[in-house]
Amino acid sequence: MTIIALSGPGRSTVHSRSRTKPNALRRTLVTTIPVSALPRVSSTIVVTAVTLASLAPSLLPRSALTQALFTGVLAACGFGFVVLVRRLRHLVTRARSHHPPRSVRLLVLIGAMIAVTWAIVLADHWQDSLRAAMGMPGIGPDHWMQTIIGAALTFLLFAGIGTGVGTVARRLGWIGSATTAVVLATGLQLVAGPALWGMMSRSYSDSNALVDVSLHRPMSAELSGSPDSAISWESLGRQGRRFVAAGEQSAAIRTYVGMDSAPGVESRAALAVSELERAGGFTRSAIVVTVPTGSGWIDENAAEGFEERFADDVAIVGMQYSYLPSWITFVFGRSAADESAAALFDAVAERIADLPDLLRPALYVYGQSLGSVGGSALFTDADQLRERVCGALWAGPPAGSVLTDGATVLANTSDPVVWWSPDLIVRRPDLSLAVRDAPVPQWIPGITFLQTSVDLVSALNFAAGHGHRYGSEQGTALPDCS
Repeated sequence: MTIIALSGPGRSTVHSRSRTKPNALRRTLVTTIPVSALPRVSSTIVVTAVTLASLAPSLLPRSALTQALFTGVLAACGFGFVVLVRRLRHLVTRARSHHPPRSVRLLVLIGAMIAVTWAIVLADHWQDSLRAAMGMPGIGPDHWMQTIIGAALTFLLFAGIGTGVGTVARRLGWIGSATTAVVLATGLQLVAGPALWGMMSRSYSDSNALVDVSLHRPMSAELSGSPDSAISWESLGRQGRRFVAAGEQSAAIRTYVGMDSAPGVESRAALAVSELERAGGFTRSAIVVTVPTGSGWIDENAAEGFEERFADDVAIVGMQYSYLPSWITFVFGRSAADESAAALFDAVAERIADLPDLLRPALYVYGQSLGSVGGSALFTDADQLRERVCGALWAGPPAGSVLTDGATVLANTSDPVVWWSPDLIVRRPDLSLAVRDAPVPQWIPGITFLQTSVDLVSALNFAAGHGHRYGSEQGTALPDCS
């Protein structure tokens, strides 16, 4: 249909109207979906890349919750990074964003979905291989369904928080945002940080002092905390009470000094020697100086191994230097382990040196995790180690933190403590002294560091021989005096 309209003398306007068929209209609507309905190419690529990184092979089996949180947080961080770079570029160049065609965005999104799906298939195979090696049941589709839903919710939560922070920052402007950041950082450092640290310290201190009613005070004179002991049962601390209570059925001597047993490191070391003397420790064939982990824990498997190794003709002595978890002590109070180990070892070694040659017990040093770091600090090199002790044994030593030459080392390849260090970002781990207990993932720069960091959280959740758990071989592997 053609319509002719006059708009003035001698002028005419011709309008042409054509009808669009219904089917053609529907096709037009489908093909003209706004480009903004699809994620940008850069966002898709980065979020996919970090998602693939989160699904890379781990050292230990993962729960659906752990994997979901890791993937969701990492994806949100990647998305936030892209948004930040995009906005900074806009502020610097004032250039308008270029939107690729809808077909490009759609193609990239489909490729990302295929890549993530394939990564999940590979991750499923890897997780099942780890579980098979550790005697655990495999995972099924419900594991990955929970992971996907949990990761999506985590991503939305953190992306929403990031969007909110960005909105507030834009309203405040650069000066207002910088000022707010400085004020918040100062408040965190001067107020919130110390308050949180105080709460954590009190919590761990209260836990250390809490007496477990299921543990019975030992009656044997060979054990600290007994009625014959100069060290009170309550002062041993939570881990000390567990250690001596477990030795009730053994003829070996177990001496332990808690942080509340004496006021200082030197006085605690002197008390440990006095307690060894009282219990008859210096008449045994061997004395094992054990350096506990950060919380004061001495692995019962190791103690049983010592008793098996020496047929109960052994005295085991330990001294608490902290009630905080090992990772906190390692970061904020590592020197406490070194100082405590040196004070105890020197006190015991000096007392042994006062004995006649034929009556001197063999002296050993043992440490697990952070305890191995404190024990290793006693020696400057392998020659000094051989001169001062019959043998030293380190179980699950943190990567690159102990003297391994001359010592017996027990390490699982699945133990993230053995892998983890900042060097892992750019360098392969040294696993030459580790025992292969499960499939070992390929080292990937940066990604392996992230995966190992996550595995640290669950390192103790497995049976002896896997992760950061070791068995009685910790004691039976002690060498003879040369």
